[in-house]
Amino acid sequence: MDFNMKKLASDAGIFFTRAVQFTEEKFGQAEKTELDAHFENLLARADSTKNWTEKILRQTEVLLQPNPSARVEEFLYEKLDRKVPSRVTNGELLAQYMADAASELGPTTPYGKTLIKVAEAEKQLGAAERDFIHTASISFLTPLRNFLEGDWKTISKERRLLQNRRLDLDACKARLKKAKAAEAKATLWNDEVDKAEQELRVAQTEFDRQAEVTRLLLEGISSTHVNHLRCLHEFVKSQTTYYAQCYRHMLDLQKQLGRFPGTFVGTAEPASPPLSSTSPTTTAATMPVVPSVASLAPPGEASLCLEEVAPPASGTRKARVLYDYEAADSSELALLADELITVYSLPGMDPDWLIGERGNKKGKVPVTYLELLS
Repeated sequence: MDFNMKKLASDAGIFFTRAVQFTEEKFGQAEKTELDAHFENLLARADSTKNWTEKILRQTEVLLQPNPSARVEEFLYEKLDRKVPSRVTNGELLAQYMADAASELGPTTPYGKTLIKVAEAEKQLGAAERDFIHTASISFLTPLRNFLEGDWKTISKERRLLQNRRLDLDACKARLKKAKAAEAKATLWNDEVDKAEQELRVAQTEFDRQAEVTRLLLEGISSTHVNHLRCLHEFVKSQTTYYAQCYRHMLDLQKQLGRFPGTFVGTAEPASPPLSSTSPTTTAATMPVVPSVASLAPPGEASLCLEEVAPPASGTRKARVLYDYEAADSSELALLADELITVYSLPGMDPDWLIGERGNKKGKVPVTYLELLS
């Protein structure tokens, strides 16, 4: 019991001494041991890393889950170490509504058929979104959280210990200074000087040891940057895969809707450019054009007589196929990713399509699946 009381009294005395030293430093009434410039730079770099990691983490969470209530729910499940329940994505919910609407309004009507097709595409988009969220959470969000909740807490703890060791050191310096001043006035050796010098040596040793531990942790921020860089590449990869899947699903949907009688696909603006440096509209406009063929018509109006189509005498271009493409009918040319084909345009063609040739086979190919080579 006496031992515990003495320990509490000692801890209270140390805390009081540190508080006095800190207050006097703030008012400019006490000297403060300054860290070297390299150490200060490490501290500033660590603080900046922590602050920006928090901001990137929070905004990525908003990107993956815009609903704040859902984010709070997921946070609570994580803190309780429980599995987050599966949640229907917005795309999947929209798909369900469209499918139900088609069932009630008439699945055999043009509107009902289109609703069903769009619902299938939205369901695919929802599934792709779910995969993206899952992948991004594991490969990007989790490492950022681990840094903030693990490494950064350790760094913060050691920095607080270093601050306490510095306050103890400066308090010992102040006591030694006062003891020497008292000794000079008394013109005789004061035991307080020996005691203050001994305390100062101990405080200096503890401060140096803690400074080294903290410095090593701060220098480890460089490894944190390397790890976060790798995670950032994984995030970009998963995001690229997600948007590529969405693009292919919507392109396939547009192609399917173009075959429906009474739909308006084909009269709208050209599709958005694919994941390549050349836009479809510009591509079609700069392609060589062969003489007009009477039997040609836009997709959906008449079949293309491929036997009557001949390539231009000069100016055909090579193109690399970006994605696999399954021909919808005999007028189209099936494609395999990374193969090279010859392409050219015809007057009156939909700007989103070109004529492609591979050996003795030819047919229409979508511009958005191609990368034109110079």
